[in-house]
Amino acid sequence: MGRAAEMTGTTPGFLRALGEQGLITPLRSGGGHRRFSRYQLRIAMRARDLVDQGTAIDAACRIVILEDQLEEALRINEQLRRSQAGPESAADT
Repeated sequence: MGRAAEMTGTTPGFLRALGEQGLITPLRSGGGHRRFSRYQLRIAMRARDLVDQGTAIDAACRIVILEDQLEEALRINEQLRRSQAGPESAADT
């Protein structure tokens, strides 16, 4: 956890708080150590940025979750748009 905190510019307590808020859930090693993915570290850094700007941690977590959901929805929407356009449109690009 110390290494993850160092990489994200936070503290282990901050990362634990993000876990308590349900924003990140790291895997555990055989020895019980938390293992964070790159994605989770990126999410933690975004939450840290919001908290540094004065946003409460619970609100920051909710904002990050909503941003992530929006990004995913936009990606799916673009995929659907491309699949409905058909192969003729793909050849034009």
